[in-house]
Amino acid sequence: MKPRYLIAAIAAAASVSAQATDSINLGSYTVAGTYALDILNGTSGGISGLEASAVAYARDRGTLFFVGDEGTGVIEISRTGQTLGNMTFDWSNTGSTKHDTEGLTYLGGGVLVVGEERLQDAYRFTYATGGSASLAANSVSISNTNVGNNGMEGISFDPRNGSFVTVKQGNPSDPVTYPEGIYAGTLTFSAGLAGTTGTSTMTQLFDPALMGLATLSDVQMLSPVDALAGSAAADNLLVLSLGSKKLIEVNRLGQIMSSYDLSGILPGNAIEGVTIDEKGTIYLVAEQLQDEYAVGITNPRSQLIVLSAPVPEPETYAMMLAGLGLLGVAARNKREPRGTA
Repeated sequence: MKPRYLIAAIAAAASVSAQATDSINLGSYTVAGTYALDILNGTSGGISGLEASAVAYARDRGTLFFVGDEGTGVIEISRTGQTLGNMTFDWSNTGSTKHDTEGLTYLGGGVLVVGEERLQDAYRFTYATGGSASLAANSVSISNTNVGNNGMEGISFDPRNGSFVTVKQGNPSDPVTYPEGIYAGTLTFSAGLAGTTGTSTMTQLFDPALMGLATLSDVQMLSPVDALAGSAAADNLLVLSLGSKKLIEVNRLGQIMSSYDLSGILPGNAIEGVTIDEKGTIYLVAEQLQDEYAVGITNPRSQLIVLSAPVPEPETYAMMLAGLGLLGVAARNKREPRGTA
């Protein structure tokens, strides 16, 4: 490549870097792959992967975890959807009857937090392949209110300070009784029936109406992305909407920074979960095909959808800038007249 073209390429990359300081730019993402997830054993006492509703990335394991809204347990998978293991949930003494798990986030060291939609409770547990998690052992209630099928749909953990963000689905048919919600704060977990122990400081982050989404289905912080460290974009959130078939990036003031149209991705699926890894790759999970019989599929399966990340890693910029410096030296040497013997 000629120096002037390389310099132009580096300048373009620098422009992307500048843009990444306030936005991850969802418009530049593309679908890198879709993978069918195992159904596993959905019978009593087993794990079902049929209705994937939330997903979390475990950086220290290089894997993903997901839950279905059957509430039977959690499944660990590779980043291309292969099943690696699973763990069942013991709901005894939680007060939950529907076991509607719709939120999941990873804290590190094998520790996860799962959210129950209807009671808007969260439960912390340590993953052990083949084991059983007693959810009442570490629980907290975010609202102490049973809102039925209109409650907590997503939860995300910020590794920088240990805080959480959650979203409440809401009901567009009755937004007064069941409004949408997006909350930020801290959660402490302790043993006992959720609502009687544990402490929540979660408060409304901004008016959810600013996002213009029909429903809220999940949330993911951008702070885990290495290339965004120290930038304004690291404080932004990914918010998923099944009702609007959109994934948006929003800042802490409720301003939309970028968006991605999900309507053309597996249109028969209900995409309900989102997470992101340190390189900016986005992972979505979708329930089984909602119109499986109409499209002739008799054995529907939940899906993992991978969106490729356009955000270069910090060391990439360092290498490009170093190359630019060497090109400058070479250009100066070429211009200087050769000495005579």
